[in-house]
Amino acid sequence: MFQIRDMRLLSKAVQCAVSQREWSRRHFWGWLNAVFNKVDYERIKAVGPDRAAAEWLLRCGAKVRFQGFDRWHHDYNGLPTGPLGRYKIQAIDATESCIMYRGFDHLDGLKHVEEIKFNKCIYIEDTCLERLSSIENLQESVYMMEVVSCGNVTDKGIVTLHKLRNLEYLFLSDLPGNQRQTDDSGQTTDGTSTSGFSAGPGLKASCFLGCVITVMYRCLFKVKDPVL
Repeated sequence: MFQIRDMRLLSKAVQCAVSQREWSRRHFWGWLNAVFNKVDYERIKAVGPDRAAAEWLLRCGAKVRFQGFDRWHHDYNGLPTGPLGRYKIQAIDATESCIMYRGFDHLDGLKHVEEIKFNKCIYIEDTCLERLSSIENLQESVYMMEVVSCGNVTDKGIVTLHKLRNLEYLFLSDLPGNQRQTDDSGQTTDGTSTSGFSAGPGLKASCFLGCVITVMYRCLFKVKDPVL
C-alpha cells in the first residue's frame, strides 16, 4: 500500500509539473505575440503606414500583396525597398497568423486595401472586426473579405461589417461563436433578421446550420445601410 500511495503521489506531481510547463509555454507565446503586435508610432512616421503595417503583418505570420504586383510577400526580410510610399498594401492574408486587436492601429493609414482574409486566427475577435470596420479608409477601399474558423468571432462582430460600404464579397464559415440559424427569408430562429450583414451597395446572403455559416454576396443594386 505504501508503494502504491507513493506512485499515486508521484503521478500527481508529474501531472502538476506538466500542466505548469504547458501553462508557462502558453503564457510565453501569448506574451511574445503581444510583443509582435505592439504599435511603434515613430516607425509609422519614419517609413509610412503601408511599410509599417507590412512589417507588423509579416512579423505576425501574415502575408501581404502590394498594389500593382501579383506576388505575395511572407518573408519579413524580403520586403521590397524603395522610395517612401512606393509600395501600397492591396491585399492582406492573415491565415494562421497571430495578429490581434492590439496591433490594429497599424491599419489606420492604409488607403488601398481591397482584400482581407482572416482564416484560423486565434486572436481575431469581435472587437477586431469592430475596429477594422470603424476605419474610414477601409470603409471605402475593402471590397472582399473572408472570416473563416475564427472561434472568437460572433454575431456582434459580424454585423459591424455593414460599415464597409464598398464590400461586394463576404465569405463566413466555421464560426463557432455564431449560434444563430436562419431560414430562407433571412430570419433567424430567434426572430431577428440577418439584415445586419448588409455591407453597402447590395447584399445577397445565405446562412446554413448556425455554427457553420457561409455568407456570399455580390453587388447587385444600391441599398441603404441597415439601421442597427
